[in-house]
Amino acid sequence: MTYSTLLLEVKDSVGHITLNRPAAANSINLDLARDLMYAVLRCDEDPDIRAVLISGAGNLFCGGGDLKDFRARGEKLPSYIKEVTAYLHSAVSRMTRMAPLVVAAVHGAAAGAGMSLAIACDFVIAAETSRFTAAYTRIGLTPDGSMSYFLPRIVGLRRALELTLTNRVLTAHEAMEWGIVNQVLPQTELLSQAKSFAAHLASGPTRAFGVTKRLLHLGWTETLETQMEHESQWIADSARTADAQEGITAFIGKRKAAFKGQ
Repeated sequence: MTYSTLLLEVKDSVGHITLNRPAAANSINLDLARDLMYAVLRCDEDPDIRAVLISGAGNLFCGGGDLKDFRARGEKLPSYIKEVTAYLHSAVSRMTRMAPLVVAAVHGAAAGAGMSLAIACDFVIAAETSRFTAAYTRIGLTPDGSMSYFLPRIVGLRRALELTLTNRVLTAHEAMEWGIVNQVLPQTELLSQAKSFAAHLASGPTRAFGVTKRLLHLGWTETLETQMEHESQWIADSARTADAQEGITAFIGKRKAAFKGQ
């Protein structure tokens, strides 16, 4: 498939998605939301892709929604936003449920929907000069892109309210202290280290990673007994996989496991 607003490269079992609207701050319009949905779907369906890395071209990760595009829509803006979020939310939903783990490499700003996209990823690696801000209420809008779901779960309700209502800007180190970011690196090392980390994830037991991710998300809403039943069913299913057999055999043999994502 040809994408007009992003790049998708597959290397070392990693699907590297680069948001590619640098002249527009990689802001999200209908085309980018649609491209992102199809790129994520490809990453979910392609057996050669066992991890995903999302980054931005140019000077920043993603500046949020394309406000110039929004303003041009006039009275049709509400309908247009519903169309954009239909694709964006489908991409986020698929990212959250698919087996390949998703890493965000953030440099510059992650604002509005850009921050939403980053925190929806399984891991966030940030350049030390990066900044995070919700930004929605600053322009009279409300969060989208999963921010109202993930942000309170990551930072707690009080801090989520502070970020979304005051539009406080977090530095990369503050974001790491708050649990939004996993690692902070010099910008010169960001992409190479993020690629290396994604490749490391891609060499792991992909199906077990995916099920573990789903279990952790389910645990917010299930009862203890229901959650333990999910655990029982899925660890039994995992035991049927070739990766589980390889992992057990490698552990007993005191060697490194060679997982194939199967």
